Amino acid sequence: MALYRDSLPQLTGDFFLTDAGIETDIIFNKGVEIREFAAHTLLPEESGRQVLKDYFRGFLTLAKEMDACFQLDSQTWKAHMHWADDLKATESDLKKANQDAIAFISELRDEFKDNKPIVLNALVGPRGDAYAPEEDVAANEAEAYHSRQMSWLADTDVDMVSALTFTQSDEAIGAVRAAKKHGLPIMVSFTVETDGKLPTGQPLGEAIKAVDTATDSYVAYYMVNCAHPTHFADVLDDESWTKRIRGLRCNASKMSHAELDEAAELDDGNPQELAGQYYDLTQKMPWLNVFGGCCGSDLRHVTEIARRIKS
Repeated sequence: MALYRDSLPQLTGDFFLTDAGIETDIIFNKGVEIREFAAHTLLPEESGRQVLKDYFRGFLTLAKEMDACFQLDSQTWKAHMHWADDLKATESDLKKANQDAIAFISELRDEFKDNKPIVLNALVGPRGDAYAPEEDVAANEAEAYHSRQMSWLADTDVDMVSALTFTQSDEAIGAVRAAKKHGLPIMVSFTVETDGKLPTGQPLGEAIKAVDTATDSYVAYYMVNCAHPTHFADVLDDESWTKRIRGLRCNASKMSHAELDEAAELDDGNPQELAGQYYDLTQKMPWLNVFGGCCGSDLRHVTEIARRIKS
């Protein structure tokens, strides 16, 4: 059953961790292929499930050691109809993938029941590339599109959904409206470029304000992800919109998205340096309380981040 759908503990200010760059870690560090970069494709086979269990157990163990709560993500980022042809999947296949992914993380929560609160979070990816949007997506079109996946998730034990690596404020508006229609709390995390702006060129602050205005501030909180702290730290000013940001899931690499797309090897950056940059942002924005990683990061990075912030 959903434990926190009516009251997300992230909003109390408790210290929360998430995992890191699941796909890049599993592919590059563990040598396991992920078909079409879609982590849910690992779930049907026992070997794939074991890889995912081992991956998340590391982070859940860290959370227990650090006396931290945990935002436990599902493997549903690409489990929606935009990717059906690439995945050779039917709508029924994708619905089942969403349900299986939530059942999987629910079992993990049961395994770590002695931890502080573990929130089951369903990832919803954008309709298209998370680095470079292929076309503009209008808010009403996005609402209709994302409602399908939201309806699948609403019937599970999930506590919340996250619109992760979204590149357009209009698409985020549609996703938020879809979540609200299905009674799901939602977090929105935008992808930004090296200039701190969305790939569309929209400033981060304008995107957050646009979503809040269009949805009566339904979003529980915002995060920034899939970018290095040096790409956006200087756009986080003293305006009120910055207080809507509660979390960070940064790339380990300082490279641009275009450079990462062309890279043949994983750039895992410097975990200690990254942790220091997270710490600096918490001094600037003391209300930040949800911390994890994105592309190129792994358990090492989140461990260093947790230790630095807790210290």
